[in-house]
Amino acid sequence: MTVRAPYVEWSTGPLVLGPPKSKAGRRVVGIPQAIIPVLREHMATFVKAEPDALAFSGIKGGPLRRSGFNRLASWWEAVRVVGAECLHVHDLRHTGNMIAAESGAGLKDLMARMGHDNVRAATIYQHVVRGPTKRSQMLSTSTSAVRMTRVRTGRPGARARGLIAR
Repeated sequence: MTVRAPYVEWSTGPLVLGPPKSKAGRRVVGIPQAIIPVLREHMATFVKAEPDALAFSGIKGGPLRRSGFNRLASWWEAVRVVGAECLHVHDLRHTGNMIAAESGAGLKDLMARMGHDNVRAATIYQHVVRGPTKRSQMLSTSTSAVRMTRVRTGRPGARARGLIAR
C-alpha cells in the first residue's frame, strides 16, 4: 500500500487532505502476509475501481474520521471483548514499531516504517528494547489473547509510546 497524501483531522474539526509532514511520509507501507487475503476481499467488496479510491471510507464514501472509525468498526466493543479497554487504534502503530525494534530493525528501517525523516522517534523505540523477547513473540502471534498496557515516558502527562503485554 502506498501513502501519497494523508488526511489530517484538526482538533477544530476540519479534515484536510495534504502532503505528509515530511518527505519520508510518502512511502510504501508493508502489510503482513496473514492479512492480505482479508484485505483483498475488503478491496473487492467495498472499494471502487478508481486509482484514487480510499481503501477505508466513511458510510457515504468520503474520508473516514476517527470517531467514525470507532463506531463503524465497533472498536470499543472489540477492545472490551479482549480486555484491552485502554487501547486506541493509533496504539497499534506504536506496538508494531516496538515489535519491529525488538526484532532487530535498524534505525533507518524504523524511520522508513514510521514515515519519519528525523531519528528522534525511531531512537525512542531502539532504546526501549534490548532485542527479541518472549513478550514480543507472544504479541506477534496472539495479540487477541493479550491484555495491553500503555507504555509511557518518564515525564508526567507524557503521551503513550507503545504497548506492553501484562
